[in-house]
Amino acid sequence: MRDEFYWLGQINKACIISNCVEGLLNKDLAKKAARALQTVLDNATTDSERVKRVIDFEPKMIEAAASADITAIHVGRSSQDMHGTYRVAILRDNVLKVTQELENLMRQLLNLANCNQDTLIPSYTNGVAAQPTSFAHYLLGYLDGLRRDRVRLSEFFIRLNHCPMGSCVLNGSGWPLNRKTIAKYLGFTSPIRNAFDATQIAVIDLSVEFSQIQSSIALHISSIIADIMTQYVEPIPWFTLIEGKETTYVSSAMPQKRNPGLLNQCRSLASDVLGLAVNAQIRAHNLSSGMPDAKSVKTIENLADTTIEMLRSFTRIVNALDVNKERALEELNSDWTASQEIADQLMKKHSLPFRVGHHVASAVVNFARAHHLTPLNFEYEEFKKIYSGIVQKEMPTFDSNCPMSEEEFKNCLDPHKILSSRQTAGSANPTEVKRLLESISSELDILKEQTQMRIASVNQAMADLDERFNEYLLLNSEESHS
Repeated sequence: MRDEFYWLGQINKACIISNCVEGLLNKDLAKKAARALQTVLDNATTDSERVKRVIDFEPKMIEAAASADITAIHVGRSSQDMHGTYRVAILRDNVLKVTQELENLMRQLLNLANCNQDTLIPSYTNGVAAQPTSFAHYLLGYLDGLRRDRVRLSEFFIRLNHCPMGSCVLNGSGWPLNRKTIAKYLGFTSPIRNAFDATQIAVIDLSVEFSQIQSSIALHISSIIADIMTQYVEPIPWFTLIEGKETTYVSSAMPQKRNPGLLNQCRSLASDVLGLAVNAQIRAHNLSSGMPDAKSVKTIENLADTTIEMLRSFTRIVNALDVNKERALEELNSDWTASQEIADQLMKKHSLPFRVGHHVASAVVNFARAHHLTPLNFEYEEFKKIYSGIVQKEMPTFDSNCPMSEEEFKNCLDPHKILSSRQTAGSANPTEVKRLLESISSELDILKEQTQMRIASVNQAMADLDERFNEYLLLNSEESHS
């Protein structure tokens, strides 16, 4: 468990080795300190023994060594830079854990999109049905939003992965500590450049930045949940959760109800993430430098744990989502989300100004709704009459005979034909959707490899540090037997 106690141990290991190599600590004292440190680590068998503060950790080492001379390892150090270092290290671990969960969710969303390239659904603006799209294209939109969150985590990791150790309180030390070596032992890219920044500023704004990224993830997830929940008010939704004790539950009074418990749970978690993120930001607000309010490891860990729980909950939703393709298409064909295509095609093929074509299409929709007609049963002859009336009124010099054939008119109302006619990059054209799916899949592979390399790098640094430290323990053991 890489908690504060663990990192105090690793920081002490790095300092013992580095200071001995640099000549700031003689070898005999280094070996004595190493033996005392290992005793403290071995004796920490309960949570209460895993102390979190330097002022509680050091007395245990003095007791284990039966001598205060081992406090020579404290040269050039302070609880400020040691606590700052474990805060950044724990934050780094949490960033990597959140990153892994986000990548897993994105892969599951991508799988769902791949399975629904031919599933057509209405899309909405201002809460009103707007245009047809494919469910795959819709999911790709959210995947790109989550990809930005994932990239933010990558960029944030680069800013984060620098070590405060050797900054002492806030202005450095009179001891010539090798900060680069200590940073390397602890798995960091380099020391934080400025000592004041290291202990008083970075640990706060880095925590706030991480909270902001998690807020963005929660906003994306809660938005998808809101879209799915909208369907649950319909008698026949086209999105539902597969029934089961982990996803839905039956009402205690109303036999027909299948309450979407998993959606409700995940939405609550998303709200918790946003609340905890704001809490982290408020704790950092209006403070003079050096105040401890925003330096709480627990605050950031609670937020990261809640984000991970939210991501796992939403991954379960994605895997339990039942998509009714026929019902979604029926919904499209019952409304007039295809109407813009009429105006587009009148301009594109027949040179009618878009605004006039827009008025033609709007008149078609008004007539259809007044007479309870849908795109499937709207008569072509009625369309021609509407066209002639609008053109005669708005463009008297323009030929008022409808130039659009019946086949063209019907194609304008066919959601599949509409999407097939899309030509721009990033559109819902099936060919373009397939390209986008392949592109983001490749990006996810690269991002996942990057995360695995970063995790492996930190783990390897810890293993290397432990191996170097064990050399001091072996020397102690050999001496004790001689």
